[in-house]
Amino acid sequence: MFINFKNWLIKHWHYLLLALAAVVFFIGTAGFNYFTQSADFIKWLSPDEAANYNFSKLYAQEGRLAIFEKYNILADDIMHPRSIRSDAGYLKPVSFLGIILIYGKIAQLTTYKILPFLTPFFAALGIIFYYLLIKEIFGKRNALLSALILTVFPPFIYYSARSMFHNILFTVLLVISLYFACLAVKNRKAAAVILLDLWAALSGVFLGLAIITRSSELIWLIPVWLIIWLFNVKRFGLIKLMIFMACLLFALTPVMYWNKILYQSYWRGGYNEMNQSILNMAEVSAKILKSGAAGRETVKNNLTEIKNNFFYFGWRPLKSLKMFYFYFVKMFYWIFWPSFFGFLLFLAKIKKWRTKHYVYIIVLSTITAILVSYYGSWDFHDNPDQKSRTIGNSYVRYWLPIYLGAIPLAVIFLVKLSNIFKKKFLIYGWRALIIFLIFFISLKFVLFGSAEGLIESAQKQLAARAEYEKVLSLTEVKAAIITKYHDKLLFPDRKVIVGLFDDANMIKKYAVLANYLPLYYYNFTFPESDFNYLNNKRLSEFGLRIEEVEKVVKDFTLYKLESI
Repeated sequence: MFINFKNWLIKHWHYLLLALAAVVFFIGTAGFNYFTQSADFIKWLSPDEAANYNFSKLYAQEGRLAIFEKYNILADDIMHPRSIRSDAGYLKPVSFLGIILIYGKIAQLTTYKILPFLTPFFAALGIIFYYLLIKEIFGKRNALLSALILTVFPPFIYYSARSMFHNILFTVLLVISLYFACLAVKNRKAAAVILLDLWAALSGVFLGLAIITRSSELIWLIPVWLIIWLFNVKRFGLIKLMIFMACLLFALTPVMYWNKILYQSYWRGGYNEMNQSILNMAEVSAKILKSGAAGRETVKNNLTEIKNNFFYFGWRPLKSLKMFYFYFVKMFYWIFWPSFFGFLLFLAKIKKWRTKHYVYIIVLSTITAILVSYYGSWDFHDNPDQKSRTIGNSYVRYWLPIYLGAIPLAVIFLVKLSNIFKKKFLIYGWRALIIFLIFFISLKFVLFGSAEGLIESAQKQLAARAEYEKVLSLTEVKAAIITKYHDKLLFPDRKVIVGLFDDANMIKKYAVLANYLPLYYYNFTFPESDFNYLNNKRLSEFGLRIEEVEKVVKDFTLYKLESI
């Protein structure tokens, strides 16, 4: 019996290593929220995370996705934090509903207390499925090394620890879907037809869940899955395709149901800009179909309009390349350059490529081209310092699929580099050394590498607790607080308004609310000259006066607004 176990261990040691890596990854990433939060202080570092958590908890406890705020009826819906909208007094999610419904349902069946730890769990599971997917394409050795590198890859760790963002869940669900799709097109005996249909069904379900988690990714998911299908038309067949599509649509129905309730349309979401862009593209597409005999100039204008709506925030190729350089070539150089040289090595053996290798390279190229040109053209300023380029900026989480696709190519180069040695112990020793260096560089970067590293983020989170408790102690339960940055900290314990004193229309609405609620302003401390200007001119025009309550932390002071 001992001999059999020993033989099994020798044969399957890589699975044990992988499981150990996944468990350590989960403990490490879950530890971020475990040590920075507590039962009476579950707060987040971004508005998106805060909104996703609050609505997931609401859905788990009460089965609804809207909060009625009656005072918004008086103030034209200005009372809401970022990443939440208000429609006729009802606070609703702005972002995609998938993570809220998936996590909310899990919490409904267990407890809302597990919400901060679900992304680390799914990410750890994703490491296993990433290994299984890469094994189908590049073999066991590449898959194991790729999965181990993924466990310490900074964006994967960072956004697993920042656990209420959508991106890790989306990426993991997509990886699982792709793995089951690989199984569904494998050549198998007729006896396995039912099993192949099951794989197709699971692939469709997980793709549907990925879509509802980040619906905006359809811009590249549609062409990517079309490419995969075209290369596997015969293997997939009609029956499996029908099963796949039926299960995909089934997974979409919960979000369609809630979209209808919240936004009065099955396909409309909380992002008004995206809704309008889709509507415009649909209208222009209809025009093109109707104008079959129209002149070339008319068709050209319509196509230009589609492009402008697709690239809603502009299309700037040079800026996209610049962002790609900063957020991949420079930021994660120890993955980019090996993947670049690995691609060249892989390309040199193109005559030995199988269908799956062509699909992999074409799909990765398509994903990279679309994601870089689409998101790279935008201006993201997640950090108050607009010149900063840190792991916390949105480009990094939006480009996760590119990073994960590049890692196996990097492994090709690293393995080839180790093969310069002849003896096995030198080959394996060199590989171990390379992996150790990657581990060291990656962990150092994600923990200390920037102003938004996990260590500094944890310190900010711990410091925020004292600030949160102080503001709550100085304000009434029904108070509304005007703020620029602290909405994610104060909501839902206090009503919040994201604003300043630079908009006369907003000040007019503040004046209305001041007649019904205790109204405060919490932001950077005013110099005496600004404070006097507000009281003697700016606010007095609207019948308001501001008084200092208390300086809460070094640069931030709580003020009270009252009607004169």
